[in-house]
Amino acid sequence: MAQIVVTGASAVCTFGTAPGTINATSQTVCMAEGKPIATIQDCQPGNITPFGMCTSMANPQVAAATAAALGVLTPQPCVCVPAGTWIPTKPTVLIGKKPCLTNDCTLMCANGAGVISITAPGQAKAAIT
Repeated sequence: MAQIVVTGASAVCTFGTAPGTINATSQTVCMAEGKPIATIQDCQPGNITPFGMCTSMANPQVAAATAAALGVLTPQPCVCVPAGTWIPTKPTVLIGKKPCLTNDCTLMCANGAGVISITAPGQAKAAIT
């Protein structure tokens, strides 16, 4: 059973060193536990906080710093660059004519090729079967 994601939800990146937070701004009408429900459009700059340090060699900054350190992996600050929208798992459940974001959705990062996933949806009552 998928849970609906709201503002304050936690997310992680496969190449990040710290969790990030989701801020739902794509719609402000539908709420769960008093917080705006996120849609798959909540992937713009500012919707997801950085994931600490990036450890992906696909990230040009990490690759350059690692080369300068003679091959020793040198993480750099995360700059989340979403590659498109969240991949919806419940595309027929709409919030403001957009598929809602659920805790089983994923998002790719174009900067480091990481996969972003939801670890805590930010609320416990609203679920989709």
